[in-house]
Amino acid sequence: MLDTTADTWYTWLGLVATSLAVGGVVAGLPTAVPPDAEAVAAAVDDIATSPYAERERVAVLAETMRLDTHRLGLRSDGGTAHASFTQRVTPADSRRLTAVLRGSSPQEVYQTEGAFVGALREARAADRGWQPAPDRLTVRRVTWGEVNATLIG
Repeated sequence: MLDTTADTWYTWLGLVATSLAVGGVVAGLPTAVPPDAEAVAAAVDDIATSPYAERERVAVLAETMRLDTHRLGLRSDGGTAHASFTQRVTPADSRRLTAVLRGSSPQEVYQTEGAFVGALREARAADRGWQPAPDRLTVRRVTWGEVNATLIG
């Protein structure tokens, strides 16, 4: 006689509310893992700390990317991940810095070492937001006289 009957409306209402809450939590869970920003940053750091001028392409598995001189952010359906670089990098966002990134020597693209340094400063100061991520990120360490730079783009 002290049992609750399942005929009462508030029992069914509570069961429906609980089911909706659990369903909402499950629907809000990510369906994929976040991108691996640490692996990309480690590959960039390997090139930036190398004693040799070298160039490498690093796979990026993300939809959007945010890049500045000290940090990398990657975002996909699985979430957002951030990583820091151990060395300062320079995003190649101008036509001439992109030419150097792709293989031209800085001496071919810039008339003076000072012009190259100015272009590096300008690129480092630029504010970039989230942008579509490439399939591969190109990283190149270049030197010209006393100037050492790691270009990324």
